[in-house]
Amino acid sequence: MATLTDLEIAQSAKITHINEIAGKLNVSLDDLEHYGKYKSKLPLSLIDENKVAQSNLILVSAVNPTPAGEGKTTVSIGLTDGLNKIGKKAMVVLREPSLGPVFGMKGGAAGGGYSQVIPMVDINLHFTGDFSAIEKANNLLAALIDNNIQNKTFNLNIDPRTIVWKRVMDMNDRSLRHIIIGIGGTANGIPRESGFNITAASEVMAILCLAKDFADLKTRLGNIFIGYTFDKRPVYARELKAEGAMALLLKDAIKPNLVQTLEGNPAIIHCGPFANIAQGTNSIVATKMGMSLSDYVVTEAGFGADLGAEKFLDIKCPVGGLKPKAIVLVATVRALRHHGGATPPEYNTPNMEYIAKGFENLEKHIENCKKFGLTPVVAINNFFSDSDAEIAYVVEKCAALGVKAVLSKGWGDGGNGTMDLARAVVDVVESKTNNYHQLYDWSLSIEDKISTIAKEIYGAIDVTYSPKAKNQLKEFDKLGVNGFPVCMAKTQKSFSDDEKRVGRPRDFKINIREFELANGAGFVVAIVGDMMRMPGLPAVPASEGMDIDNDGNITGLS
Repeated sequence: MATLTDLEIAQSAKITHINEIAGKLNVSLDDLEHYGKYKSKLPLSLIDENKVAQSNLILVSAVNPTPAGEGKTTVSIGLTDGLNKIGKKAMVVLREPSLGPVFGMKGGAAGGGYSQVIPMVDINLHFTGDFSAIEKANNLLAALIDNNIQNKTFNLNIDPRTIVWKRVMDMNDRSLRHIIIGIGGTANGIPRESGFNITAASEVMAILCLAKDFADLKTRLGNIFIGYTFDKRPVYARELKAEGAMALLLKDAIKPNLVQTLEGNPAIIHCGPFANIAQGTNSIVATKMGMSLSDYVVTEAGFGADLGAEKFLDIKCPVGGLKPKAIVLVATVRALRHHGGATPPEYNTPNMEYIAKGFENLEKHIENCKKFGLTPVVAINNFFSDSDAEIAYVVEKCAALGVKAVLSKGWGDGGNGTMDLARAVVDVVESKTNNYHQLYDWSLSIEDKISTIAKEIYGAIDVTYSPKAKNQLKEFDKLGVNGFPVCMAKTQKSFSDDEKRVGRPRDFKINIREFELANGAGFVVAIVGDMMRMPGLPAVPASEGMDIDNDGNITGLS
């Protein structure tokens, strides 16, 4: 079992030159765009649709998580190493970490223990500059909007009160959620209300993740909805001639990043939208790049399967023409105790009553996966506090549902600890019993799509709408976006819109507070409850424990 910190394990690992990692994929060195010795960008020309169709895509999702998360990334990396251990050509494709959570409460997103991607420090801090490019593209559009309002010669007559586009930065900073800009006199712009979102919540991030190529990227950027003119006409980014310059800023960010696991297996990391307010998965081009270069591709979707997996299967897969062959549900004994009523001090204390009650949460996620034509494999992400009786209970209960549950020990043992999980996944893929399909048809009304998600996936008995949301639905009808899929913005902590209702809540309603239109990304965002696009820092931020000495040695990053 690992006794070192994640950072110490990553720093002590033998890291292979990126040229050797590319060689395992038969990628020519001429195709690599190096960012030092251990990271590289890959050109989109390497994507081969014929190979994509032949590759095996595996989605990793999870139960509704505790605040610390349940280890989807760790299991994804461990599973990839395990697949390679049993002789399969496999790679993992993941999202990039946001600096907000890194310095906030959750920490980095490079896996943990002996199932990590490296160079861990680089991946968690700036990486290849993709987030910075997204931020700049977003803020260029914001500057162009305010410049147009100020401009008396070429003015689109935009009503400042209707502007929905905000600036972004990749940091948790609650004081920037709602601000007034343009004060200081006529030379400094038109005063108006505005605010900041975190970069991961930018529509530019969502667009980059869904764009199929550079031409599609520019079209989507031009389709960004800005607001209305004073005479109620909708305004789009293309009217400001913004898409060309925005795409220019993203010329390198659109290319996936190649790194490696601790065991020297290839890994692609690209883009990072949040799953509770956006689609929560890496880019289509990154996934297809992995599928063009490997026989098995493991990817993850953020938070619980009610959010990340649903959006992966109902938004990303239809847009990208992807068909996953298997889905892995990550569950921890700790999380099942939580959903059974345990309080944080009890999370690490064995308790069969909590496990029996909390299993309902996992059971609902299993049922949901089957609604997409996918029978999952349950990965029990092993923790030191798990009792044999609790693990056996989960395995037996899953078996009664026709689902195989396997203990995953990637954190402590790397690929050696996930070979059983890898074999179980390969069995599902090779049996060809799964037949993925969408949950709903995009041609349904927005209300019907929301109702389907709320009732089928969350278990709600009904959906209600605020007066504002009802008025926005009328506007969407005028804008012609009823054929868009729906991206639900909801708490990750519960199937319901009340984060305190853990387990498998019943007899609840979902209330749609308001909508946002991601016209460039091509989906409607339905906001359930109080969702924030700019998080705040906790009372004791993770940054307080981080440091770097005179020799460049880093401590406290996890």
